[in-house]
Amino acid sequence: MFIDKIKSGESGILMYGITPPKSETSPERIAEIAERTIARLIPLDIDALIVYDVQDESARTSVERPFPFINALDPFKFAGSYLSALEIPKIIYRPAGKYSREELSAWLAALGEQSFYPVFVGVPAPDFKVKTSLPEAYQLWRKHEHESVIGAVTIPERHAVLKDEDKRILDKAAEGVSYFISQCVFNVGYAKKVVVDICAACKSQGSVPPTIIFTLTACGSLRTLHFMEWLGIHVPDELKAELESSENMLEKSVQVCLDIAAELISFCTEHCLPFGFNIESVAIRKDEIEASIHMVNQIAEMLKEKGIRKRIAQNV
Repeated sequence: MFIDKIKSGESGILMYGITPPKSETSPERIAEIAERTIARLIPLDIDALIVYDVQDESARTSVERPFPFINALDPFKFAGSYLSALEIPKIIYRPAGKYSREELSAWLAALGEQSFYPVFVGVPAPDFKVKTSLPEAYQLWRKHEHESVIGAVTIPERHAVLKDEDKRILDKAAEGVSYFISQCVFNVGYAKKVVVDICAACKSQGSVPPTIIFTLTACGSLRTLHFMEWLGIHVPDELKAELESSENMLEKSVQVCLDIAAELISFCTEHCLPFGFNIESVAIRKDEIEASIHMVNQIAEMLKEKGIRKRIAQNV
């Protein structure tokens, strides 16, 4: 079970990440989308499904957003009302700062009733008026710590600039966070540096490292590539040039993601911390969705070949 793997520090966890449908989508259409999502995911050997909370982050930068922002359904409502037939743990994102302590307490209780797990994220802009701080939100979660686990986000790009991601991670781990889901990784050097510095800090402190889940996302178009960069994902210049000049960017990006996964598997098994992968599928194009499914299957096989993930029967 997902919660047991996280609590025991087991490596090889596999997750799949999606965004809910747009908020103006009709209930009938939402049901159709959910049915197709369930059909795609049931055969996959994954430990949990992530349902993201879509926020408008335009205020954090003066650069124009490549895609217009469109509100999405609440991830808890989508997972609870439409994805119940998918019998795997659901991880629900929520920006804690947008809600009062009372609202978050009620939300955490509702999550527990559904056996869902929370990931608290930051607010969409630095000047956003925060109602509940992340430390306060973690304290509210403590009421549920015996039957739940809580996750947080880590950003390797931030560590490359501020050099303090290891401290951020371990400070949150001290508040009860037991796993961290990264921003999409296209700069494997940044991800490796986070691993090295966490392991060094844990060795120095005599502490147990938390699990790091590396997010990988296929990129099928120049517009999507530019959007990833707008989100703050660092794509090395040489890799960016390769993607831009490729005859099939989607195919090239899938191979890049698989190469990154293989490199991180080898690297992390030589270091101290438990790890896993989250394969994002946030596009609506059929070929990009199919590419994400292919990536899950390939990475699962990599982990099994290394003896990191057990060979088990597919979900039925």
